Amino acid sequence: MTDVRPRPVTGDLDLSQDAFWALTPAARHAAYARLRAMAAPPYFNPRYSPFGVPERGYYALARHADVAEASRNPAVFSSAAGATSIFDLPVEFSEYFGSMINMDDPRHARLRRIVSRAFTPKMIRKFEQNVRRTVTGIADDLLAAGPCDFVQEVSARLPLQVICEMMGIGDEHYDMVLRNTSTILSGTDPELNSQDVNEALTRILTAGGELAALVTELAERRQAEPSDDLVSALTSANIDGEQLTAAELASFFILLVAAGTETTRNAISHALVLLTEHPDQRALLLADLEGRLGPAVEEIVRYVSPVIWMRRTVTQDTVMNGHAYRAGDKVLLMFQAANRDESVFADPHRFDITRSPNPHVGFGSAGPHFCLGAHLARREITAIWRELLTRAPRIRAAADPDYLQSSFINGIKRLPCSID
Repeated sequence: MTDVRPRPVTGDLDLSQDAFWALTPAARHAAYARLRAMAAPPYFNPRYSPFGVPERGYYALARHADVAEASRNPAVFSSAAGATSIFDLPVEFSEYFGSMINMDDPRHARLRRIVSRAFTPKMIRKFEQNVRRTVTGIADDLLAAGPCDFVQEVSARLPLQVICEMMGIGDEHYDMVLRNTSTILSGTDPELNSQDVNEALTRILTAGGELAALVTELAERRQAEPSDDLVSALTSANIDGEQLTAAELASFFILLVAAGTETTRNAISHALVLLTEHPDQRALLLADLEGRLGPAVEEIVRYVSPVIWMRRTVTQDTVMNGHAYRAGDKVLLMFQAANRDESVFADPHRFDITRSPNPHVGFGSAGPHFCLGAHLARREITAIWRELLTRAPRIRAAADPDYLQSSFINGIKRLPCSID
């Protein structure tokens, strides 16, 4: 292979520019269609890194087939150099954010085995009871409050309350956990983080440190006095003599509260927007709530793609789907773009709760890094919308959503709602 890089994409299609991520959803998806139509995967060069290290650019895999193939081949498309940052991160970030999402086998497989062992049938039944109880309480409060911010009162509350209760974290820590997870996933949004890179990084590291300290202290207490919660199960989980270290438990907790709250939260928020903008689909759903709610959740996740991309790094020179990559190349698995691929989804820009088949990659594609929490996320989204559409079938967005400015999370910060 030659050492000549492709000519970087510039202008209105440049994913490296904040302006691209400020586009409307329709404009962004129109841009993705143009990227998919290119003869080869597009290459982007940000030219500089906020961490002061040389930047070598990256490919964006916008086609469903490329995302699926790279996901199936983690030995070549590796997560070890970082999965959640386009830029190579400083070493100190690994202390809090070096979770299994940023690992390859065998380390990834070891952690996943240990963590999975804690999700026993008894624990899963307990989670489901927590979800049912929490959605009932949220609906009660919503009906009592009337018009409100849907994000604050509904979609942010549900996953965070469920996860905190799963972990055995008391209500007194709720605001701190919410604040810190929002900081970690704040993207470039000026409302949630500083525009000064050094200050922003300091805030993110501080947020990770506070979350790590919380779960580490709780784990120490649970080792002395075990309880019926996930922290107790994780600290005692043992496979062939191996257990989670304190650092591994802290990193897993940060992954759980960040990925497990933000993605579910935003799917729930976007669902309200979609059901408001598509009254025909709302009517179809209400006509057979139990029969259509499951497929509707899958279509919401496809249409929205709460996680926009994940990064991989090529470990060796390779050819995939006819295109050559070199060792060291960075690639983004563009889930949001792949979920509108015209070659896979008929009329991909149509929100259709009866869509079948629906091979979306909203939870990642098949492979070792498929979302560990996909089952819980589906249960939470299904449960809250079953409750809301049963008790407040006319709930709707009362104004346009206030979107998070981020290239990584398709988030909604605020969303006024009405229930009459």
